[in-house]
Amino acid sequence: MHTPFTPSLTERPAGAPLRVLQVTDPHLMDDPDGVLLGMKTSESLQAVLDLIDRAEDAPDLVLASGDISQDGSEGSYRQFQAIMARFACPVIWMAGNHDDAAVMAKVIAGTDAAQRRIMAGGWQIVCLDSSVPGQVHGEIAPQELAFLRDCLDDAPDTPTLVVFHHHPVDIGCPWMERIGLVNRAELRVAIAGHAQVRGLLWGHVHQEWDDRRDGMRLMATPSTCIQFEPGSTDFSLDDRAPGYRWLELYPDGGLVSHVRRTTDYQYNIERDSHGY
Repeated sequence: MHTPFTPSLTERPAGAPLRVLQVTDPHLMDDPDGVLLGMKTSESLQAVLDLIDRAEDAPDLVLASGDISQDGSEGSYRQFQAIMARFACPVIWMAGNHDDAAVMAKVIAGTDAAQRRIMAGGWQIVCLDSSVPGQVHGEIAPQELAFLRDCLDDAPDTPTLVVFHHHPVDIGCPWMERIGLVNRAELRVAIAGHAQVRGLLWGHVHQEWDDRRDGMRLMATPSTCIQFEPGSTDFSLDDRAPGYRWLELYPDGGLVSHVRRTTDYQYNIERDSHGY
């Protein structure tokens, strides 16, 4: 059994929630001035973090749910590491399809960022790797599913949030269906019978998604850079601003969440692009 990581939390009133911040898909590059479809990704990430400083309390935990890098370079990961050092709490990293998982693992080896099972505030958070080397689609490998089942069997009465990069459900964008999680049925089987799973959380889709199914909250989060147009049949960028998700996880299993986007960050995206 993978030993859970239990971060220290600041003192708070009884029943207070665990404060969790999700940032996703920053797509940083070896060049700190790198631009993705018209947007300077390091600058947009900074704008989102500045908004978080103004709008939220200090988080207890930060989840970075993949595509941390656009080019898989060690420099991009070092840059993200330096930027996220502003947070006093642990920042947990997951790999996405643009990431080089091996390079990322080298950078975060021996740090809190490499933790995959967190127990805090009366909750369990399980972080899975859905990346497939050299592919855009996602798959949760058999050993990852076994890890998830072990975590769930080990804590049957602990409310649990499961986090990864690729979307496990149809979000209404036909062009994204072939690049989502290809073994979503196996994920459902692994979770089946585990009523303590209160939510699934992911990135990848560069848009907000929030639904409830089978007693679980299903959530996707805007990128800290470019956005994809909801409901689009083919690849299409959206004018909406970069953003993040904030979650409050209550000891009784309650989950409250909201998405916020920057309002004063100026940018121009390449709307005529057909991919990236």
